[in-house]
Amino acid sequence: MEYRRLGRSGLELSVLSFGSWVTFHKQVDDSLADELMGIAYDKGINFFDNAEVYANGESEKMMGRVLKKKNWDRTSYTVSSKAYFGWRGKQNKPNQTGLSRKHLFEACNEALQRLQLDYLDLYFCHRPDVNVPIQEVVWTMHNLIQQGKILYWGTSQWSGAEIMEAHRVAQEYKLIGPVMEQPQYNMFERFKMELDYLPVFQNVGLGTTIWSPLAAGFLTGKYNDGIPSDSRLGLEGYDWLKERWLQDAKIAKAKQLTEYAKKLGVSLATLAIAWTIKNPNVTTTILGATKVSQLEENLKSLEVVPLLTPEVMKDIDDILQNKPSLDIG
Repeated sequence: MEYRRLGRSGLELSVLSFGSWVTFHKQVDDSLADELMGIAYDKGINFFDNAEVYANGESEKMMGRVLKKKNWDRTSYTVSSKAYFGWRGKQNKPNQTGLSRKHLFEACNEALQRLQLDYLDLYFCHRPDVNVPIQEVVWTMHNLIQQGKILYWGTSQWSGAEIMEAHRVAQEYKLIGPVMEQPQYNMFERFKMELDYLPVFQNVGLGTTIWSPLAAGFLTGKYNDGIPSDSRLGLEGYDWLKERWLQDAKIAKAKQLTEYAKKLGVSLATLAIAWTIKNPNVTTTILGATKVSQLEENLKSLEVVPLLTPEVMKDIDDILQNKPSLDIG
């Protein structure tokens, strides 16, 4: 396993990590979660990602039960949570969502209870909140660090300008600014990591914990010929993912990428994950496997990175940009 510094902090994270966005509670039970997290940990993964909104808090509860059962040395792994959406779904009332001081403080305490932890290593503002002054957000996260409830704070799906504004406030008041961002990054979702965040990387540094490297499974090739009944897009409640990914143009590119991966002697999934960690500004890419076989396959992406020569990266870009088709026979 390779380890990278989280931005300009002293924290080292495994370049591959394990998350539970749409898996725990919906597709994975306690016994499978135990097995998957055990394999991840044994392979050197030291970062486990979660959020209050995942399965309405049940994901954190499940991860907490597994961590308590495993009884791993607490200093050997890191855990995150994220706050913004709340965990009560449609039952959320005022102040039970957003980035107010009240919600961030209470959501942090609730996450610690569900995860059965004394502190969170990483704590994210899950979305920007235009209704809350940025000074309130930065002060609150600084205070949570002072209280020993979190060690590092960051953002998720914020713009580069919003992150820089948080740093400006932190500098003005001599507070601790955001260390990391959790953006979506994959072959079809590149703007933030490759353009928007470049000034942030250069000026203040930024760790990144990437989600959806496989585009909700689309970059595994399993949707090339329809939707398997046991897949994520086969579950109820994911129509928005279908609308986002199941488009003729994207499917055509996925098919080309599948053939190109075969030419390299690897799976499309490992190629897609390796492609993300090829980017030096990626600290860690979060895996969301629902089966042992998937996790073991995804972990092979570490072996694929050396294959990503400048020529291979150009070939991939040509496919993604609809340039003249490659000879991939």
